[in-house]
Amino acid sequence: MKVMVVDDEEDILFLFRQRFRREIKKGQIEFQFAFSAQEALDYLESQDKNCIILILSDINMPGMNGLELLKIIKTQFPHLKVFMITAYGDDENYRLSLEYGADDYIHKPVEFDKLKEKIFNISTN
Repeated sequence: MKVMVVDDEEDILFLFRQRFRREIKKGQIEFQFAFSAQEALDYLESQDKNCIILILSDINMPGMNGLELLKIIKTQFPHLKVFMITAYGDDENYRLSLEYGADDYIHKPVEFDKLKEKIFNISTN
């Protein structure tokens, strides 16, 4: 199962690799990291359409934000699941995430045990 994490904070790479180290080692999950929304789109457009099954995207990023990315993904790649991640309890971002088709909305700090459960539920459906 391949999951893309989109976040402008590069330390997220180390955090996800640490929190999912067992699952990565067992070959249960593979992560692709994009440090901007445009980088994520470029990757998706250059790969097999079924390569990634889930996008975990931060909302607040410079340039194209996560909500704009969500809108594009749900138009161009409607089969992809997208979880939006935010450090802010913003009702408007939540409303827009749902309106644009987000499959889940997660607050930071991420509860990794719950996230793992949600990710592995997607892979079994």
